[in-house]
Amino acid sequence: MQSWVGQGVDQIDTPALVIDLDAMERNLARMAAFARACQMRLRPHAKTHKSAELALLQMAQGAVGVCVQKIDEALALAQGGVGNIYITNEVIDPVKLARLAKAVHRGGTRFAMAVDNELGIERLLDALTEARATETSAIDVFVEMDIGHGRCGVESPEQALLLAQLIQQKPTLRFAGLQAYHGAAQHLRSTAERDATMANSAARVQATVNTLQGAGVNVPLITGAGTGSFVREAGSGLWGELQAGSYLFMDADYAANESDPDAPPFEHALFVKSQVMSRSNAHAVCDAGHKSHAIDSGLPKVAHPPGLRYANGGDEHGVLHPHEANAPPPPLGSAVWLIPGHCDPTVNLHDAYVGVRGGLFQGRVERIIAIDARGALT
Repeated sequence: MQSWVGQGVDQIDTPALVIDLDAMERNLARMAAFARACQMRLRPHAKTHKSAELALLQMAQGAVGVCVQKIDEALALAQGGVGNIYITNEVIDPVKLARLAKAVHRGGTRFAMAVDNELGIERLLDALTEARATETSAIDVFVEMDIGHGRCGVESPEQALLLAQLIQQKPTLRFAGLQAYHGAAQHLRSTAERDATMANSAARVQATVNTLQGAGVNVPLITGAGTGSFVREAGSGLWGELQAGSYLFMDADYAANESDPDAPPFEHALFVKSQVMSRSNAHAVCDAGHKSHAIDSGLPKVAHPPGLRYANGGDEHGVLHPHEANAPPPPLGSAVWLIPGHCDPTVNLHDAYVGVRGGLFQGRVERIIAIDARGALT
């Protein structure tokens, strides 16, 4: 892939995961400006891009650090020089926690993680003790709330209080605040649905804050929010940190949401470049099948050429149908640019990005960007 650097986009072999660097940098700058204007901390979710280079780029624009979901994602990014990483997920496996505790003890990166049960706290403490961590190498711990998604998180303010108090008793743990993220709200299509859902979530957060403060437990920070809802968290007066991640690339599923007038405009910046490998009178076949893009949020959209619909062709093939009856399919060998339905799992299928400067049609390959945490599932 390095041989493509300096070459035109026509030299990119297919299928390949391509970043339009100009569009991505505009997205990055717009979110950073939004966070500054709202006086919010920005901690983008790096599970979107899984790249130390892109995480450092976000931090250079003002992000306080990044989020991940897995221990090994955190360790891969830390090895790449990322100095502030929050694992926004529960981990109770002692083997995983031992890897994290060793990294905490080594220093160089400030880690945080979420908990929603006593066992997770006790096992984290055991791992830190085994790694000989001290108060100077303590880890930040957030108590995760279920604010409506029905996934992880404590269900009541009283449970949150119990865990916060337990954390405060441990010298190598620091109670850092509340994790309050509603994943399902990100993909509610209308702004009215998202408004109503996040208003209910804010009420749950406020009740929990009231309970903790009433018991003398200070809540230093409430963190959460995603690309579909961050405007609401920013305007709530409760959340102090935004975790949006997909804004960097904007996949097809997020683009299907009704636009929020208060949100910055984000552009598609992540594409799968493919090419036509077979053609009939009614359809064409490109060389990007499901091994090149995730389909959990639907099939890719065709960004170019216009007038085409992507259909399931299996692992290695995509079938391209013209929207208009009797319209000719694209010619053999022609480039097809696809917008993935869901960026995060699509990224996890590739070893590297091809960073293009100057647009998808006349641009040139500027650099290859490693996907450091590809396959970091544990």
